[in-house]
Amino acid sequence: MHRTRFLLILGLGTAMLAGCGREPAPPARPVPVTPSRVEVLPLSPSDYVATASSIDLLVVQASQLAQTKARGSSVRELAARLMADHIGVSAQLSFAGRRLNLLPSATMMPRHQAMLEELKGSWDFDAAFKRIMIAAHEQGVRVHGDFAKGGNSPTLRPVAEIAFPAMRHHLDELRAL
Repeated sequence: MHRTRFLLILGLGTAMLAGCGREPAPPARPVPVTPSRVEVLPLSPSDYVATASSIDLLVVQASQLAQTKARGSSVRELAARLMADHIGVSAQLSFAGRRLNLLPSATMMPRHQAMLEELKGSWDFDAAFKRIMIAAHEQGVRVHGDFAKGGNSPTLRPVAEIAFPAMRHHLDELRAL
């Protein structure tokens, strides 16, 4: 919204200035306008369980790696908190999912598996851990937040409502790391 308004004002200002010149201005190129955020409908319950559980698996396994590979104690300490919290969210997701016959997978989605493999092969583990965990938590905030607001499963919505603020808190901690 703000970008669109900025582009409109910029275009109008340019048009007014072009009228002040003695030579005719060349035709203006259209400026592509892209929305700042595409609104996405909440995931289906099965997609929510699959995505949320894959994020949890990534965070838990990356945090386990951090216990032995991280150089900074602050990274290891944060990784321990992330691991404990995501194991808890995973347990709640599994419990709620069982009531709907939607069991979380024991494997990660390809995107999350690739992130874990990248972390395993990183030369600067601490920087890679931070970057990958921020990306995972940004996705988690969107997934849990969208499902908490509009998910169509009254059984899973409370899990999303609990996980959303935890993911946001983790994201803040990771950015401050």
